[in-house]
Amino acid sequence: MAGFILDQGTTIHSNYESEPVKRGIERFYRDMDMVFMPLQKGAETLSGKIILEKKPFEAEKYFIRVKSCHEIVIEAADDLGFVYALFYISECYMKIQPFWFWNDQKFVKKERVVIPLSELNSSSKCVDFRGWFINDEVLLSHWDGGKNKEYPWEMAFEALLRCGGNVVIPGTDSNSKRYASLASAMGLWITHHHAEPLGAEMFLRAYPDKNPSFREHPDLFRCLWKEGIERQKKERIIWNLGFRGQGDTPFWEQDPLYDTPRKRGDLISSIMQEQVELVKEYVENPVFCTNLYGETMELYQQGFLTLPDDVIMIWADNGYGKMVSRRQGNHNPRVPALPGENLKGQSHGVYYHVSFYDLQAANVLTMIPNSMEFVERELKNAYSCGVKNMWLINCSNIKPHVYPLDFISSLWNGSMDSPDKHLEKYLTAYYLTENHLKDQKQRLLKEMKACFQGYFHTTLPYGILEDERAGEQFYNYVTRVLIHGFMKNGGTKPCEELDWCIPAKHFSDQIKWYQEKCKKAYPQFNELLKSCISISENAGTLWADSILLQIKIHAWCLSGVIHFTNAFDAYAEENYMKAFYELGQAADLFIAADEAMKSCCHDKWEGFYDNDCQTDIKETAYLLRQLMGYVRNVGDGPYFYQWQRLVIYPEKDRKILLLLNEENHMTDEELYGAMKEKEVRL
Repeated sequence: MAGFILDQGTTIHSNYESEPVKRGIERFYRDMDMVFMPLQKGAETLSGKIILEKKPFEAEKYFIRVKSCHEIVIEAADDLGFVYALFYISECYMKIQPFWFWNDQKFVKKERVVIPLSELNSSSKCVDFRGWFINDEVLLSHWDGGKNKEYPWEMAFEALLRCGGNVVIPGTDSNSKRYASLASAMGLWITHHHAEPLGAEMFLRAYPDKNPSFREHPDLFRCLWKEGIERQKKERIIWNLGFRGQGDTPFWEQDPLYDTPRKRGDLISSIMQEQVELVKEYVENPVFCTNLYGETMELYQQGFLTLPDDVIMIWADNGYGKMVSRRQGNHNPRVPALPGENLKGQSHGVYYHVSFYDLQAANVLTMIPNSMEFVERELKNAYSCGVKNMWLINCSNIKPHVYPLDFISSLWNGSMDSPDKHLEKYLTAYYLTENHLKDQKQRLLKEMKACFQGYFHTTLPYGILEDERAGEQFYNYVTRVLIHGFMKNGGTKPCEELDWCIPAKHFSDQIKWYQEKCKKAYPQFNELLKSCISISENAGTLWADSILLQIKIHAWCLSGVIHFTNAFDAYAEENYMKAFYELGQAADLFIAADEAMKSCCHDKWEGFYDNDCQTDIKETAYLLRQLMGYVRNVGDGPYFYQWQRLVIYPEKDRKILLLLNEENHMTDEELYGAMKEKEVRL
């Protein structure tokens, strides 16, 4: 078929000069380098040119005309129109997928591809503003992608653009300011964290010696807002309005005089109106948004919060994908988080989590614990309620969450594929290669699909509601809270911090509940793990680094929890040596999960999981070993020779006590190691 010859000799010519388009052209040339063989010296070339022409189109739309074997014309009105058009050609004809970098897509170089003579008018997106909040980015910000500190952020913004995104919160706190200029240079709109209104500096960083109270220091807050506006006034900004505390908390935690919902709502309402007027002094036709999140959601639903006109009202899920207000500590009102009929004429957005950090049961290292069918239902329901102006997805460190991010981008791009069909396309694009034979591909696709779907069906239900399913933080934070409570109170009091899931009268009841939940979930995860391992030889490195790793984390942490709770059973029976050993077994399993992450840190991913400081699986192992010392003190103290004799002495010598010990006291780790080596019966 006749068509345009796209190869290493293709050139791009533009009458439209801008930094985002310049970068888009450079990326296109890089894409060609990844896909095409170099041109042979002296060989005749049929290479053509791609011409970019500015035309009065609708924002972000483009028109591609493949005129001949030598010429393609791309027409667009703005930066993103040209950027999206070049990405379309890259994906459709060079087969470079949106998450090529994050999923280590492999390319087999070819001489050329032929683009048929045709015309394409791009379609409109279903959602006006589509983007990510790169939040809780502790892995991303301590990793260089094999190049430099900025490179992972550039690859994140590129992936978002390839997914059809157009807006980003480029990190949390200082990162949001550090990488905003890069995001803007690539063509993205910028918006702000709900705890950092107008993108202003945090009050306590600017004034560390002052109380962050608007009542006490209104002019200092205003100065910070003005500085933020002046710094960003030339960029494309969706200005976030609001007023929260300094640690992503309600502001009244720092100013307790605001002790009623009315007082709190009145202050936030007046501040948002003032912020609107400030921005309008510097920016023509600004776009505003505000987050109805956590405490502000409750105030709004109670009628105590008045919003400015023409602001995008951003409704948020609870961190687990359900469109209700989030749980904060033990407070879980589950206020519906969708606009009612009376608000359908307003502009609405959603702040939705595929990753969440709550020090309770959420997910940062692993995928959202609820299925894509669940996610689709929640987002489509929100859309039907008028949530069409902004979708902002908390994507965290991106790599662990590529699959749900890809699925959600298919929704905002208007795909009609079911979650089942999308998963098949996703697996085919990233996991199945040209090296797989046709029959092998069909078999592998079926097995891979079962593993991905099995993940969501197998996650532990910690509550009775459909969204109350556990991410990897559950095994780590509940365990650490129980360790702290036991070492502080000796198990005489229940841990109040766990009232959100185990509101029990006795510590032992909390242990029993936790044990039963994990024992019920573990066999299914262990079977899923076996299934994933069984196909890993043919599934490739990406399989080991993604779904297999995440199932290992769940399965091994679950098993660790079971040993941890078994230790309390032994402790209650005063079998302290067995309790000590069970705790060692638990620590080993959490360490195994941590080492599984480290084993995936190869090539450009070297160091990616090193800064796991939120779930922090290695910290759980550390605390379990501290608890081992506590139990040894109780059971082997105060002289610490009995257990050592039982473990390392022959049975005939154990009870002969002429010399109580004949060698140095073993450390806890040495004693536990000897117990494992000698397979001591307890």
